[in-house]
Amino acid sequence: MFLDQVTIDVKAGDGGDGMVAFRREKYVPDGGPHGGDGGRGGNVVFIVDEGLRTLMDFRFNKHFRAQNGEKGMRKGMHGRGSDDLIVKIPPGTTIRSQETGKILGDLTEHGDSIVVAKGGRGGRGNMRFATPSNPAPEIAENGEPGEELRLDLELKILADVGLVGFPSVGKSTLLSIVSKAKPKIGSYHFTTLAPNIGMVPTKDGRSFAMADLPGLIEGASQGIGLGTQFLRHIERTRVLLHVIDMSGMEGRDPYEDYVTINNELESHNLRLLERPQIIVANKMDMPDSEENLEEFKKKLAENIEGDLPLVFPISGISKQGVDDLLVKTADMIEITPEFPLYDEEDIQEENVVYSFAATHREFDVDRDPDGTWVLSGEKLERLFLMTNLERDESTMRFARQMRGMGVDEELRERGAQDGDSVRIMDFVFEFVD
Repeated sequence: MFLDQVTIDVKAGDGGDGMVAFRREKYVPDGGPHGGDGGRGGNVVFIVDEGLRTLMDFRFNKHFRAQNGEKGMRKGMHGRGSDDLIVKIPPGTTIRSQETGKILGDLTEHGDSIVVAKGGRGGRGNMRFATPSNPAPEIAENGEPGEELRLDLELKILADVGLVGFPSVGKSTLLSIVSKAKPKIGSYHFTTLAPNIGMVPTKDGRSFAMADLPGLIEGASQGIGLGTQFLRHIERTRVLLHVIDMSGMEGRDPYEDYVTINNELESHNLRLLERPQIIVANKMDMPDSEENLEEFKKKLAENIEGDLPLVFPISGISKQGVDDLLVKTADMIEITPEFPLYDEEDIQEENVVYSFAATHREFDVDRDPDGTWVLSGEKLERLFLMTNLERDESTMRFARQMRGMGVDEELRERGAQDGDSVRIMDFVFEFVD
């Protein structure tokens, strides 16, 4: 089964909690705090494995969670950081954040990797909070939560050349005679239900990868037939071989077939027509093929301005003209640059520059229908999750952090009264003016 689109959930490991501990050796007076830091949570890392060809491994396993960091320990010992979770993906996989729509990575080469979710740092133990004014703090942080994302994975196969055309025009037959690929071949439409790839050698010693894609029909870009499911796989190709049945055995006009398929390519992605295209006039061993080819070339000349596309008459059965077609295709690949799949603004930068912005709000204040004030915001919620509420000093430290962020002042301005309920995530406390 060929699977080329899937949605998965990933969760990086949380950092380990810091430890509150004190030295209590008999001959160490005033031993002081001795709690260690927690370990780092594991990242979720995607890495390309050239042995994979589909996203089948994600069909039933759609949840990936890295291990949490180890908690800090006594005697100042730090918790162990967790290993990264390695997830193997096939070459040609695009990773997109479902929430933002941004592309996190487009991995094509074996060994390419990307950290899609970063593990949280370990919480600091009470050793880190000792000061001259407070030499024995009972403060320790919880570990920072690891990133949690929902990702859309999309596979766009890697091939230098793509075969396009109506069903039953001979695409699979052509691939089978020029490579060792074994696509399904039959005298009925939609024999090919998944892309097939083969390495094609030429008579002058060169080679390239060729992909046979399921047949297109009119309306494929709008979801008719199988085209909408597999048109994406043409996007990585550098040269298109447009296979046309010149015999007209099925009652279709070859030139109308040519125009229809190009319209579908343009409707799916305007940039597909930027790729050089060679017209493969197939089934030239059939009756009426020569006359149809002459009429086809005449219509091309009448309707296309400028340079006309190359037309190679071949016969997939007798292999007539196939070697010349492959040599010309290899020549065209060598002079054709790769086409970028995405604009720069679509790809999320890994390196983010943080700068002060006076208008940036670190929290938001809302109110529930029952009168409870609700505090939210990424920074505020992260500080809350890293607060050890079992320790009074840690709780008081969080209260000071909120005051420093301006939460108290904002609540007063919004009309909060002494004794009102305030909620952060699932935690509810009373507002004290």
